[in-house]
Amino acid sequence: MSAVLSTPACPELSFVALREHDLFAVAAIESDVYVFPWTIGNFRDSVLSAYECWGCWACGELIGYAIVMTALEEAHLLNFAVASKWQRCGVGKALLRFLIDRAAAGRLDVIYLEVRPSNLAGLRLYEQFGFKQLGVRKDYYPAMAGREDALFLGLSIVRKIL
Repeated sequence: MSAVLSTPACPELSFVALREHDLFAVAAIESDVYVFPWTIGNFRDSVLSAYECWGCWACGELIGYAIVMTALEEAHLLNFAVASKWQRCGVGKALLRFLIDRAAAGRLDVIYLEVRPSNLAGLRLYEQFGFKQLGVRKDYYPAMAGREDALFLGLSIVRKIL
């Protein structure tokens, strides 16, 4: 499945399920935007485990991605990133909107995620969509000086009745 969406800063974005041959581009973005990146093996395991692995494309270039694990009526956003040169252009909003719309269409009730308290841009994005803090996961992330907590967020999905 794929979808196309436009944002003011980027005339056309497409969302396409990632395949194994996309993973080197995914890992390159991951290494560029995260100090403690997932390995290509982590991404390969996600694809092979049949997680929802979505790429966001513009002008033939992979510019963002999301890895989502679903179980029962829940989705867990495991990894979400936008290439640094495409940040603050509406790509993250478009990708997150796409994921929320898919969750609603898939009759899911909630999306969960973890985010670093130091990731202010991520926190602002999730808050704009209505994610609420449900808890704290102590020492969840590796950090330059030890470990960093994770804020555990959730978004209740409002389904449209047709």
